[in-house]
Amino acid sequence: MNDSRLVYSTDLGRIKTNDSQAKGQAPKGDGIVRLKRVTKGRKGKGVSTIEGLEMTPSELKALCSEFKKQCGCGGSVKGFIIEIQGDVREKLKSILENRGFKVKLAGG
Repeated sequence: MNDSRLVYSTDLGRIKTNDSQAKGQAPKGDGIVRLKRVTKGRKGKGVSTIEGLEMTPSELKALCSEFKKQCGCGGSVKGFIIEIQGDVREKLKSILENRGFKVKLAGG
């Protein structure tokens, strides 16, 4: 039996996980920041998502507010993904590359 996926046991009760996201730490990635344009679940209105930044939630919120100011649009942080309203991937790519990140455009 694989105990790493065990969530609840009748002997022990709720099993605590060592998941990094539960501790507030960013998930480990491959070092590449991915910019995507996503419209799913938004009634056809697109957002640019930024994934792969290995930062704490407070650092992501600060970075998101800076992106919103530089792009002149709204946005938010959901989980460890930054969402910026509209298709501003090219502007975000140049901003991230100036900060020293390796960036790839992915998706639609």
